[in-house]
Amino acid sequence: MKRHAIVKYAAVAAALSLGLTACGGGSGDAKASGTVRVTLANHVWTEGIKAAIPEFEKSTGLKVELTQLGEDQLSDQYNVKLNAGSDEIDVMMYRPLQEGKAFAKNGYLADLTSKVSQDAGWDWKDYQDGPVKASTADGKVVGVPIITEREVLYYRKDLLQAAGIEVPKTMDELQAAAKAISASSPDTAGFVARTGKSAAVTQFSSFLYSFGGDFTDAGGKSAVSSDAAKQAYAYYGGLIKNYGPKNVSTDMSWPEAMAIFTQGKAAFYTEADSLYKNATDPAKSKVADTVGFAALPAGPAGSKPYNIPSWGLAVNQASTNQDNAWKFIQWATSKERTLAAQKAGVPGPRASVWADPAGTSTYPKDLAEAIAASAKNGVGHDRPEVVTVGKAREIVGGPIVATITGADASAAADTAHAAFQTFLDGEKK
Repeated sequence: MKRHAIVKYAAVAAALSLGLTACGGGSGDAKASGTVRVTLANHVWTEGIKAAIPEFEKSTGLKVELTQLGEDQLSDQYNVKLNAGSDEIDVMMYRPLQEGKAFAKNGYLADLTSKVSQDAGWDWKDYQDGPVKASTADGKVVGVPIITEREVLYYRKDLLQAAGIEVPKTMDELQAAAKAISASSPDTAGFVARTGKSAAVTQFSSFLYSFGGDFTDAGGKSAVSSDAAKQAYAYYGGLIKNYGPKNVSTDMSWPEAMAIFTQGKAAFYTEADSLYKNATDPAKSKVADTVGFAALPAGPAGSKPYNIPSWGLAVNQASTNQDNAWKFIQWATSKERTLAAQKAGVPGPRASVWADPAGTSTYPKDLAEAIAASAKNGVGHDRPEVVTVGKAREIVGGPIVATITGADASAAADTAHAAFQTFLDGEKK
């Protein structure tokens, strides 16, 4: 997932990082105990860590060689180096739900289970359940979450007030409110969300869980044709078909859906909480002063949004410097560093940071409350938990597009079910 940077924070962090002598392209043998080679993605979290690395070096006597890459470059480098069994990377920033299962299956990730339990002060028990589950493979901890997100409801306070509508607490109430606003204001959609076959899967997942479904059942079989899944497909697609923007595209990811909302063309929008500044920044949003946030409305199974780590840190299994790699991760994910990142707008995985008033001081009050509720009830995945994630998303996202375009949700789910089960069987071979 590509994420926006928080400009002020990133600029300050980048300026501070100019003084780093050990970050980026330095020489030194990471096989020696004094150098840790760290590969990170371009992200505002990374800018904060770069700025703080001198304090890590001073306190530990270690040196850090940092490689920072865009997401595509990062994936390319991992494909080459990890597949070759290279020891040139010690610490790696990765996406637990996108590539974590494949990396673990291929033996790229070191087992951190014993390390996370060694330091009571660092406190692995402080991490939220959803992110922990997503960072665990076959019962082994293979990564430490650093950035989290959940799905929340964005809404227009002014439109709801004018229509005399309360903030929806249930899916039925959301549907009724979207219908009412669409009827009273033809130029304003009642609801908008992602519509692309693959892109919509993550946001649809919260609706699926809230209707009592999931992508697979307890035995690992396809569950996308269950009654709950069919109801969720019909509901999500129906909201967009019936109360969404006119001539809605079926290829929208978050930038397109967010643009409709921030241009004042929709009353309700469900999206990742980590993108909230796009809606509240007056430079980006025409409705910045009227945006409200709430927990995902409850379906028949309650309000069950995803609560997932979008990024984590792991140790390369081939590294010969694993103890020092862990020291870097332990420092970068400490309560102090997590709090600093969260205050800069990077949602973290630690419960204590969300409980600390300083941890929510830079967030809108209603968003912080929505996040707290979502973290408590959240599910630890937002897509099928498989090795080949991209293909799986294309399959299970099919009924979303079909329903938006007017096809029968039940029939589309049955078709997706057969294809998904074939896919799952193929992964087991």
